[in-house]
Amino acid sequence: MSRTPRIDFHPHDAQDLTAAQGRVAVFMGPDGPETEAVRALDEAMGGALARLAGGRRWSRAGTGDVVEIAVPAGLAAEAVLVVKHDAETDRLAMRRAGGAIAASAGRGDLTVLASGLRHAGEVALGLALRAYRFDAHQKQDPDAEPDGRVRFISEDAEALAREAGPMAAIAEGVAFTRDLVNEPANVLTTDDFAARLAAMQELGLEVEILEEDELKRLGMGALLAVGQGSDSPSKVVVMRWQGGGDEAPLALVGKGVVFDTGGISLKPAAGMEDMTMDMGGAGTVAGTMRALALRRAKANVVGLVGLVENMPSGNATRPGDVVRSMKGDTIEVINTDAEGRLVLADVMWYAQERFKPSGMIDLATLTGAIIVALGHENAGVFSNEDGFAEALLAAAQAEGEGAWRLPMGEAYDKVLKSRVADMRNVGTGREGGSITAAQFLKRFVQDGTPWIHLDIAGTASLKSDSALGPKGATGWGVMALNRLVADRYEG
Repeated sequence: MSRTPRIDFHPHDAQDLTAAQGRVAVFMGPDGPETEAVRALDEAMGGALARLAGGRRWSRAGTGDVVEIAVPAGLAAEAVLVVKHDAETDRLAMRRAGGAIAASAGRGDLTVLASGLRHAGEVALGLALRAYRFDAHQKQDPDAEPDGRVRFISEDAEALAREAGPMAAIAEGVAFTRDLVNEPANVLTTDDFAARLAAMQELGLEVEILEEDELKRLGMGALLAVGQGSDSPSKVVVMRWQGGGDEAPLALVGKGVVFDTGGISLKPAAGMEDMTMDMGGAGTVAGTMRALALRRAKANVVGLVGLVENMPSGNATRPGDVVRSMKGDTIEVINTDAEGRLVLADVMWYAQERFKPSGMIDLATLTGAIIVALGHENAGVFSNEDGFAEALLAAAQAEGEGAWRLPMGEAYDKVLKSRVADMRNVGTGREGGSITAAQFLKRFVQDGTPWIHLDIAGTASLKSDSALGPKGATGWGVMALNRLVADRYEG
C-alpha cells in the first residue's frame, strides 16, 4: 500500500551524529547556531553553519525554509538540511518545517537533531505526513534509492517518543484515508472497502457490515437507488469505538461513492477519472476511527459509511424516478449525479435512530459548487447549532485544516419543492448549490440533534503538492475531527 517512514527516537550522542549516514537535518535561528547541540555540530563541521548564517542564502530564506549544505566537512552525511526558525515559531509552523525536511530529504537515511527544540513532536508529524507515497500500482525502479530509516536525536528521547506517540496514530489515520481515496475504483470496490474496514477490528473497533437485504429491510430506498445500476453491492459499514463511559456517542457519517459516473445523468468524459475520490467522506471517517482506536481515545464515537457505486445501466435510477427514504419521505430524483445526498440521507437517519448520538457530523465530496465558492483551501461547513460549528472550526484551525462556515435558511428550501414527491434532490437552478444540498440534508436531521455538514469536494484531493503531502488525496478532516473529539468529548 502506501509508504510512510518509521521514526525512531534516540538519545543525543555527538559522535553518533557525526557518523550518521544519508542526510542530517538541523534547526538554526536567523543569527546562527543557538543551542549547545547545534553549536557542537557546527564545530564538527568547521564552522559551516556559522558561515551560512552570515551569508545571503540564509538572509533570504524564510522561516521554515530549508537550505542544503552538500558534502559537509567533518560529517559522514551526504548533506545537512538547515531549517530556519526562531524561538517564536509556533507548532503548526514546526509541523510544516517537518514537511519541508521530508520534501528535501529524499528516500535515504535521515537524522533530525531535535535536542533543545520546541515542538519536536510536531516536526515528526509533519515529516511523516509529507513523506507519504502511494506507489502500490507502480513498478519499482531497482536503481532507486532504497527507503532509509528516520531517527530523531534528543537529549530526552523517551519524552519525545511519548509526545510523538499520539501524533503517530494521527499520521497513520491520515495515511489510511489517503490510501482509500487514492485507490482506483477497480481495486477499491464496495466489497474491498468494507473488508478493509472490517480488518480494523484488530485495533479494538467493533465493525458491522449491513448488506443489501438488511438495507432493504430497513427501508433505505434512497441509498439503494444510487447503487442499483452497479454490479457492486451497496453496503453500510458501522464502526464503533467505545472508549468513554455510558454517554451517547458522537456520530460521524461518510459518503462512500467508490466511483461516480453520474449515473444516467452522465458526467463529461474529461476528468471523470477523478471520481475515484468520491468516497472521500467515507475515507475521512474511516481514517478518523483508525486514529481514535490507535491512540485509545477516551470517548464514544461511531463511524458510519454508505458504500455504493453510481453507474448507468438498464437497472439504473432514472431522472424523474421517485424513491422513498428510510425516514419515509419521498424524493424525486431530478439529477442522478446528485447522488451523495441520497446516500447520506439514509445513513444519517439510521445513525440517529439506532445510536441517539450527542452530535452528528457528515462528510462528503458533495458539490462542485463548494469549489467555486471556496476553492481548494477550505471545506464548507454548515450547521444547525452555533456552538457545535464553532467547536469544529476551532479544531480545524488548531490543526491547520481550512474550513469556512456558510449560511443556511428556509429561503433556500423553496427550490427543493417537488410536484410529485415530498422533495426534489436538487434545486431548480445552479445558484447556491452547496447551500441547497445542505438544506436537503437538514431534512434528515432529527429535532434536538446537533449537526454539522462538511462539504470536502475541494479539499479531499489536490492536483499539486502541499506543505504536508504529495499531490492526490490529502486526508483532510482526520486531524480536525481527532482534535474535536479530544477537546470536546474526552474532557
